[in-house]
Amino acid sequence: MTDPSPIAHRHVTANGIDLHVAELGEGPPVILCHGFPELWYSWRHQLPALAGAGFRALAPDLRGYGESSIPENVEDYDVLSVTADLIALLDEIGHEQAVFVGHDWGAVVWQLALAHPQRVRAVVGMSVPFVPRAPAPPLELMRQAWGEDFYIVWFQQPGMADRELARDVRRTLTATVAWGPGWAQGDDRARRPAWMSQEDQTYAETYERTGFTGGLNYYRNIDRNWRLTASLDGNRVEQPSLFITGSRDPVQAFMPTQAMEGWVTDLRVVVVEGAGHWVQQERPGDVNGALLSFLDELGW
Repeated sequence: MTDPSPIAHRHVTANGIDLHVAELGEGPPVILCHGFPELWYSWRHQLPALAGAGFRALAPDLRGYGESSIPENVEDYDVLSVTADLIALLDEIGHEQAVFVGHDWGAVVWQLALAHPQRVRAVVGMSVPFVPRAPAPPLELMRQAWGEDFYIVWFQQPGMADRELARDVRRTLTATVAWGPGWAQGDDRARRPAWMSQEDQTYAETYERTGFTGGLNYYRNIDRNWRLTASLDGNRVEQPSLFITGSRDPVQAFMPTQAMEGWVTDLRVVVVEGAGHWVQQERPGDVNGALLSFLDELGW
């Protein structure tokens, strides 16, 4: 089912910042959290499907993105600040609980489930699984495993990746190889993925206006997040959970699904054959089917 009604857009004050929220439908809330470099628009196929099935679907531009506030300080993008935004949004709509769905960096919903278990009815992660706490600050472990050219390591120095990603926004958004020093020095031609229509300029126009710094600052808090969440060490995700990934998603090479075993205690896994990282946009029919089946099973 789909909802033919137009998606509503509004701005709400949440946790001291302004959040732009796209919303459709009435019923139990499902909050959809995008990743990098994305926007609320990443959920354009899920909003009408959820609304048509009787849910209130909300997709914010997370802090640092799109029409939401873009704080200046790197420290404003830690996981506790982002999850507090989501709880404030839940308070604003007057609900005690929601099902939280997160893709890529939107996978902060796993941490939300640990930090605020009473507010999270269920969790749906896409592409990025729940990862148990690392034995040491993660950035040094990444350097040892994958070197200085690994994209997350390359992102760390303020200004460098920001400048290179913004130099040719369309090339950045359609890159077929991982961002990093080699990619930045190259001049490969952008190739539009099949799921992105030629007429669709939403991402390009937005990032040409905002740049990429807000999203990059999430990566620059990785070690700080490790320190801030020390009190959650050993906690498990007890809520009903669904993980959806594409069989060709490169994230699985360094964040394997198997890492969740024993840590997410009520877990279902759906692998969309042939899909890559942008699974909810590449294969919306498969993702919507899995998502609605899970919500039906919950009785939400």
